[in-house]
Amino acid sequence: MTTVLIVDDHPAFRKSARHLLEAEGFVVVGEAEDGRSALDQIAKLAPDAVLLDIQLPDIDGFAVAEELRRRGDGPKIVLTSSRDAGDYGARIVESGARGFVPKGELSGAAIDLLVG
Repeated sequence: MTTVLIVDDHPAFRKSARHLLEAEGFVVVGEAEDGRSALDQIAKLAPDAVLLDIQLPDIDGFAVAEELRRRGDGPKIVLTSSRDAGDYGARIVESGARGFVPKGELSGAAIDLLVG
C-alpha cells in the first residue's frame, strides 16, 4: 500500500482528499497545512508520496519540491492546484514532480498512475 502525506492550506480539501484516497486503497499517514510543516512531516513520516498543493501560505509547493530534490531520495511528488496546469507552464516539469492533478480531478487512479 502506498503511503501519502497531503499538503494543503484548506482543511476541507485535506479532509476530502484523505477520504477519497483512503477509500481507494492509499494509506494517508499525515497532513500539513503549509510548506515548512510539510518538510517536517516528510522527514518524520517518510511517506511514499506527497500530494502537494502549489499555492501555500509560506513557501510554495515548487520550493518544497526543490528542497526535497536537494535532499535526495525523497517521496514521489504529485502537485495539485485549483488552477489549471497551464498557469504554471514548465515549472511543473522543472520541479521534479511526477506530475500534476487538478484538485477537481483528484482520484486514486490519477495518483496511482503518477506514483505507481
